[in-house]
Amino acid sequence: MTDPASGDMMRCGFVAIVGAPNAGKSTLLNRLSGSKLAIVSAKVQTTRTRTLGIVIEGRSQIVFVDTPGIFKPRRRLDRAMVAAAWEGAEDADQIVLMVDAARKIDEDTRRIIEQFKAANRKVILALNKIDGLHREKLLGLAAELNESGVFSDVFMISALTGDGVDDLLAHVSARLPEGPWHYPEDQLTDITERVLAAEITREKLYGVLHDELPYAATVETESWEEKKDGSVRIAQVIFIERESQKAIVIGKSGQQLKKIGQRAREDLEGILERRVHLFIFVKVRENWGDDRERYRNLGLDYVE
Repeated sequence: MTDPASGDMMRCGFVAIVGAPNAGKSTLLNRLSGSKLAIVSAKVQTTRTRTLGIVIEGRSQIVFVDTPGIFKPRRRLDRAMVAAAWEGAEDADQIVLMVDAARKIDEDTRRIIEQFKAANRKVILALNKIDGLHREKLLGLAAELNESGVFSDVFMISALTGDGVDDLLAHVSARLPEGPWHYPEDQLTDITERVLAAEITREKLYGVLHDELPYAATVETESWEEKKDGSVRIAQVIFIERESQKAIVIGKSGQQLKKIGQRAREDLEGILERRVHLFIFVKVRENWGDDRERYRNLGLDYVE
């Protein structure tokens, strides 16, 4: 399809960003989109659902799919996350496999490569976190990974600083299928503000508590009320699995929960560009990872 105004060929397609946990997929999505669409944390397996980041590059509309990290699943939630990641990859026009160049090639990454090899699927390799690494090490890592025969192209990038990201963007843009755009020009993502707000609070939860709180915690937005003065009242619930975790989240005299709420509110006000009244409650829901309703709220399929 050709744009009548410019005569340029219009392109549109889906590009999945996959990789082992903490490879930098969400950081790359945020960098590409220029907005905070996915939460970032040093805690592994932070991304739980597929998030779309819609990027315009010339006459191309690139729909990037940020997927959960692919790893060997142990729990039902793990299996649902990994299934969502592979589904996002299977449906994509192009796939970018991100590898943390600062680490050795781990077993999760090797399993992902083997899956693509078995499916006879060519993917783009993005060696991430190249900051401060010697060129010889990067070239050696690229050569070792290329022995698999899976990769069509290799890019060395820093999702954090943006180094090399423009080259990757131009590459995938030029190789999209021709056709009309799927989304309006001003749309950045498919996730709702309610979901984004919950994800922002979950990011702050991990950021404040670090390793004090186990991975089994989730945040849901229970209500969203538009106020007459243009502000918004948001009520959220942090679900944890045990009563003993409640004191960790709330903290002495409520200080930890207050810190989480303050950081989340500041981020949300910057994103929503208006005043936010944020109220956060903590509830115990034993084995919430086996609760079908929680899966629906996360946008995941319940996996037996």
